[in-house]
Amino acid sequence: MERKNLEKTYSPQDFEQRIYDFWMENDYFKAEANDEKEPFTIVLPPPNITGQLHMGHALDHTLQDILIRFKRMQGFEALWLPGTDHASIATEVKVVEKVLKEEGKTKEELGRDEFLKRAWDWKEEFGTRIVKQMKKLGNSCDWSKERFTMDEGCNKSVTEVFIKLYEEGYIYRGNRLINWCPDCKTSLSDAEVEHEEKAGSFWHIKYPVKDSDEFVEIATTRPETMLGDTAVAVDPEDERYEHLVGKTLILPIVNREIPVIADSYVDKDFGTGCVKITPAHDPNDFEVGLRHDLEQITVMTDEAKMNEKAGKYQGMDRYECRRELIKDLDEMGLLVKIKEHDHNVGICYRCSTVVEPRLSDQWFVKMEELAKPAIEAVKNGDTEFVPERFDKTYYHWLENIRDWCISRQLWWGHRIPAYYCAHCNEIIVSKEKPEACKCGSNDLRQDEDVLDTWFSSALWPFSTLGWPEKTPELEYFYPTNVLVTGYDIIFFWVVRMMFSGLKQMGDVPFKHVFVHGLVRDSQGRKMSKSLGNGIDPLEIIEQYGADALRMTLTTGNSPGNDMRFYMERVEANRNFANKLWNATRFVLMNLDKDEFNKEEVKGNLNLADKWILSRMNTVVKEVTDNLEKFELGMAVQKVYDFIWSEYCDWYIELVKPRLYGEDRLSKDAALCTLVTVLKNILKLLHPFMPFITEEIWQVMPATTGSVIVADWPTYDESYEFTEEEKMMDTVMNAIRSIRNVRAEMNVVPSRKARVIVVADKAYDAIQAGREYFMTLASASDVLVLKEKKDIPEDAMSAVIEGAEIFLPLADLVDFEKEIERLENEKKKLEGELKRVNGKLSNEKFVGKAPTHVVEEERAKKEKYESMMEKVLDRLESMKNKIK
Repeated sequence: MERKNLEKTYSPQDFEQRIYDFWMENDYFKAEANDEKEPFTIVLPPPNITGQLHMGHALDHTLQDILIRFKRMQGFEALWLPGTDHASIATEVKVVEKVLKEEGKTKEELGRDEFLKRAWDWKEEFGTRIVKQMKKLGNSCDWSKERFTMDEGCNKSVTEVFIKLYEEGYIYRGNRLINWCPDCKTSLSDAEVEHEEKAGSFWHIKYPVKDSDEFVEIATTRPETMLGDTAVAVDPEDERYEHLVGKTLILPIVNREIPVIADSYVDKDFGTGCVKITPAHDPNDFEVGLRHDLEQITVMTDEAKMNEKAGKYQGMDRYECRRELIKDLDEMGLLVKIKEHDHNVGICYRCSTVVEPRLSDQWFVKMEELAKPAIEAVKNGDTEFVPERFDKTYYHWLENIRDWCISRQLWWGHRIPAYYCAHCNEIIVSKEKPEACKCGSNDLRQDEDVLDTWFSSALWPFSTLGWPEKTPELEYFYPTNVLVTGYDIIFFWVVRMMFSGLKQMGDVPFKHVFVHGLVRDSQGRKMSKSLGNGIDPLEIIEQYGADALRMTLTTGNSPGNDMRFYMERVEANRNFANKLWNATRFVLMNLDKDEFNKEEVKGNLNLADKWILSRMNTVVKEVTDNLEKFELGMAVQKVYDFIWSEYCDWYIELVKPRLYGEDRLSKDAALCTLVTVLKNILKLLHPFMPFITEEIWQVMPATTGSVIVADWPTYDESYEFTEEEKMMDTVMNAIRSIRNVRAEMNVVPSRKARVIVVADKAYDAIQAGREYFMTLASASDVLVLKEKKDIPEDAMSAVIEGAEIFLPLADLVDFEKEIERLENEKKKLEGELKRVNGKLSNEKFVGKAPTHVVEEERAKKEKYESMMEKVLDRLESMKNKIK
């Protein structure tokens, strides 16, 4: 019978692309609304179109692909919905740089329409790049449903939500304090501001009390903002300053009069107990200012330079102003002291520029009411975090949430659907530009700003399925089952999808949030450009194959925890794939039929067959349970250990004599078992290593289609051989013990030796496994006794549970050769001792050589004497044996 076999050498570069094309051509990734199946849905966190696949993506996508392939094999209608994100700030920055470099123009010189053409060109050129890279990893997404956060459907969803929330009073436009990036020149939400510990100072400054010789002393980390102070606040309970409340201070430098107010915001035990209030430049001061109806004075431009309200400092950068201001205050005698102080500084998540709190007209979402159902949904278990501890991060963010600033001073993004009347300043929110304002004017202009990237991403689980239309896909696949994400974007994205899904769909967007950690380098450092420690997953795929990379990212990975990436593990996992490849080749080369008589096979299963079938059954049950609990690292480790150790290292070696023997029934039982277990191995391993498992599946006997849609293995009672498992464990322990004794004695594998086993409880097991000692323990004969008798006195022994094993020394050792070897060893040691004793008996050496050199020679002498003692004892023993 002719059979297609695997190539002699495992080379993933030769077949991974071919396998992926095969899946795509046969539509194995496609999912449709199907009332005959239960849906299972994952939406891919959309990577930015500016991006290239990095190790974080590789981990995130591998975990999702494992889950989707597992569920697809279990019979679910499994949809993994892919897409990419327009990434407002990141993309605009890239396009601005490209236009300036290639055309020598700023975006303003180019104009909005032309700039947006360039941005769409960028999307077409680079947006497909990361998709191609995802396919290299093996992502089994339904690419026919691929979406983009600014495609027509998503844009329709965004406009619909904006208008609904505006009409219901959740979205408003207001002049409020926001986070401002002076470099990107746009507002940022709280989630887009990262915080870093930086070395700074507290500047203690005196503010004179009007018509008095008295001063109050304030302490600030941002003295340049004092030019916009409109009050100084004290604790209402602070007796030190109660006489000053209501009085007036003279603000230094600008000589403006400002009041002393009492507000519980002030902590009397922190600093001096007096706090400068700058409503236009500090979020807490802004709230204090609203309570006390204070003036809001902005002293900086959007580039963080001082404006006309800053007087003599106008035009200076904020830090230059700080230096000059402190110098002037010092000359005026108003600088009390400078105290070093480390503090958290907000920086832009995109460009790392220090963010400046700033008063600005922006669009906001009222969050307090929207947050409540999102909190409740996790508390009542509608959505569960894996691991559970991350619900604390979620609650903390939502319970302390402030209104969300959603407008961005950019051109690339979803433009805000609001129109302003030049005649009466009316704001009209509408899908299309109105023909005229209610005042009759048709002089209307659309808001120049776009929406925060996360506004469209917040709608991803339902906008991608066709909402606001009631599509069959939306009805069937929503809510989704699992969101797989890193812990670093829980507040960026998870929170917003939760309240958006609950508000628009009336249901949570996903049942589980499976949180993973970061991929760090082998030293535990975060991978970054600045450290130069990033590893390109595409290079690893090119060199070792996608399967080895996926296996490395999954092995040892536990939910929520960071993992270290070691290249040695990639090599080890490639070696694992190679071992499976060679094991398969061995099975196929010995296979001379496709079909077996199952009843005949069942009647001829021996101890090893029943053991491996029972172990397979247990592994199937445990791995399935692990995957259901998102314990992917534990699952893959069990599959790995079963394949490498039990199937390859033990079972294949155990059955070899039967494959080469004359007993046809025994041979068929072995071959059928080999194939049965191998097929289940391929299924269990497929979610983790999809390419090699598919390539092998295609050459296996009696298989059709693809392993990607093969039935997931289930626990089968007919494979439950508990007693045989215990017996085989005893046999394996005995064989390991014999191997250890032989290794200690330096006995070559080719030298056969008798094995005598005295067994009580283990008698039946050892008796049943006698034949395996011949193959795997180099036994010339196996004698199994129930009681200890006629055991050679010189036999080496080992003890296992229920039995004692003896190996006659005469069988293990050629005494004359061993004596010859020991005599040579003795002669060599005599030479070494003569040399070292000669040195140590030389007074000049002992007196003049460095102390550590002398000590080294004494240590050598001690070592050689100990070795000589053992050699002499062994020699005497050997000579006595042959007398």
